[in-house]
Amino acid sequence: MSQTPLENPLSSLARCVEQSFAPGGALSRTEADFRPRPGQLRMALAVARTIEQGGVLVVEAGTGVGKTFSYLVPTLLSGEKVLLSTATKALQDQLHARDLPRLVQALGLPVRTALLKGRGSYLCLHRLEQARQHSAVHDGSVAQTLARIELWAQTTRSGDLAELPALDERSAAIPLATSTRDNCLGSQCPQFRQCHVLQARREALEADIVVINHHLFFADSAVRESGMAELLPTVRVVVFDEAHQLNETGVLFLGRQLGTGQLLDFARDLLAVGLQRARGMADWQGLGVQMERAARDLRLLSERVWPATRLSWEGEVPEGLSAAAWHGALAQVTQACLQALQSLEVVCEMAPDFVRLQERGTAILASLEQFAGPCAHDAVRWVEAGTQLQLVEAPLDIAVSMQARLQDSLTVTDGEETGRWPGENQERARAWIFTSATLGTDPQLRWFTEPCGLQGAAVLRVESPFDYAAQSAVYVPRHLVPPTDLQHGPQLAQLVGDAAQRLGGRTLVLTTTLKALRLLGHLLQARFADGSAGLEVLVQGQGAKRRLMDRFRIGSSQGQAGCILVASASFWEGFDVPGDALQLVVIDKLPFPPPDDPLVKARSHRIEQAGHRAFKNYSLPEAAVALRQGAGRLIRHESDAGILVIGDTRLVTKGYGRQLLAALPPMRQLQSEQEFAQALDALTRTSTKDSSCP
Repeated sequence: MSQTPLENPLSSLARCVEQSFAPGGALSRTEADFRPRPGQLRMALAVARTIEQGGVLVVEAGTGVGKTFSYLVPTLLSGEKVLLSTATKALQDQLHARDLPRLVQALGLPVRTALLKGRGSYLCLHRLEQARQHSAVHDGSVAQTLARIELWAQTTRSGDLAELPALDERSAAIPLATSTRDNCLGSQCPQFRQCHVLQARREALEADIVVINHHLFFADSAVRESGMAELLPTVRVVVFDEAHQLNETGVLFLGRQLGTGQLLDFARDLLAVGLQRARGMADWQGLGVQMERAARDLRLLSERVWPATRLSWEGEVPEGLSAAAWHGALAQVTQACLQALQSLEVVCEMAPDFVRLQERGTAILASLEQFAGPCAHDAVRWVEAGTQLQLVEAPLDIAVSMQARLQDSLTVTDGEETGRWPGENQERARAWIFTSATLGTDPQLRWFTEPCGLQGAAVLRVESPFDYAAQSAVYVPRHLVPPTDLQHGPQLAQLVGDAAQRLGGRTLVLTTTLKALRLLGHLLQARFADGSAGLEVLVQGQGAKRRLMDRFRIGSSQGQAGCILVASASFWEGFDVPGDALQLVVIDKLPFPPPDDPLVKARSHRIEQAGHRAFKNYSLPEAAVALRQGAGRLIRHESDAGILVIGDTRLVTKGYGRQLLAALPPMRQLQSEQEFAQALDALTRTSTKDSSCP
């Protein structure tokens, strides 16, 4: 990002930031709904100081502060090369396609921006050519989706699958048309020069602002595969938005994993490449079937302990599985892999595809050998059981890894390498900025900083500008039975149905477990199945996530029925519904981390060994942060109004309930069913009035 150097280039950054946010400044002239906010400017100036001086800044910015502009404005004005990392691909697209272009235009800067995702987000031309050889295309829906991709492939420039409207991210056609680190042929690929991944990386190296996601940042511990080995050394400013997800994302990527999905992909690619490149030179069909059977038998082991999703694996055998069955299944995988490698040895010089398959088979054997040995120090091992089965070994947090990354890249050299102030060539400290709406409940934000290895960081907390007491209320229904009682789900579904019917929909139900998701979804769908109430019940998993979100945002407008959305997991955060399409958020119970989860148990054990109480120092802070995330779905704008219902009486009967209530925004508290009904009526009157306005 070339700018005319000033006598002291960075000394004017804070002044430029202030002018941009001031009344009559660049933002007020170009942004129709912009208004100066003290908290937003306070954060922006802190970011500017960190860019000037280098170091690490952690900022918790409450909902409504406008944190995106708070870090984008100073980073853009600084003239530095910047890496922006956010939590999801959807947020990446929003930053790159909406927020950055608006600000670049508003500030009048000649800035080049680029979007860089993981290779699984881009079309692979070589694998698309091979896709028709896969047995999966016999499925009609897969063949139909593949045909759409083939048609789109003729016109796309970027190859980013996000361009394809209404493409279901769960479609089995996507792995057939994309590559992974395992099956990419690299420079040996016949489509190497046209590779969309390579093109995206080249654009990132040439850009001033590069938008990535946390998954990509951690995808390879050596940062070679992701393309960041070349990118990071040239970047002086690194910003992590939605940073509260950083630790959990990093833990999974920094560990070791071997899954049945990986084995099935290997089997299918072995069959497709073998039939295409060396038909008759080996029993490719038999080899593929053998590996698929081994993967299937390994996965079927988890059905014996269903519905457990994570099985502890502290000894030689995961909890709940027989030693004979476990070792037998792994031996079957090993044997299938060895036989595939023997056949590949004969044909490996015929095509690069065979060389890559040979490398993949060797890597699978190496992983099996690693999992046969002891677990690494300060790590935990488990089996992920579900539609696939995955062997996982992961560190308890990312502290060591992040500290190493910070130490290895504390400075960057100005001058020709960065295009910044030619001739100075001095080393200057890199700036690292971490921000989110929810990073902890104590002043030092230890919930976030400690597992991320950022104890020495500068910390700033900026409160939300919303008037929560006037805009919102929290209600704990004291008549509900405890969450452990079998009648809790039916009672909560009754309350939700009554309230949603009163509001005409406008209701989001957040569950802490998939079991509760299915139960509440079933009960509510059964109640409103005949359509007489004019309500539609949407349930996560019954359709693409994007479609569910879009349908809920429409609500009862455009002649549609009002909506109740029952969701879990990813809907607790990043789901933004401003306006009166959402007026009631219901959380089924307090979101404590599951005590039987292997990662939770290992972290709790480490805390107990250090002489502290795991519940106080781990479970309670985790629940408080999750509760704040869920509650944050309710009020997204200064004019929003709504009610938060938490269906767990422990919030008012247990001593720790006060601490959890204090973690919520300062909403007024409803004490009775009558007050709850009155608050619902007030929302109904407001919605009716708003909808009648021209």
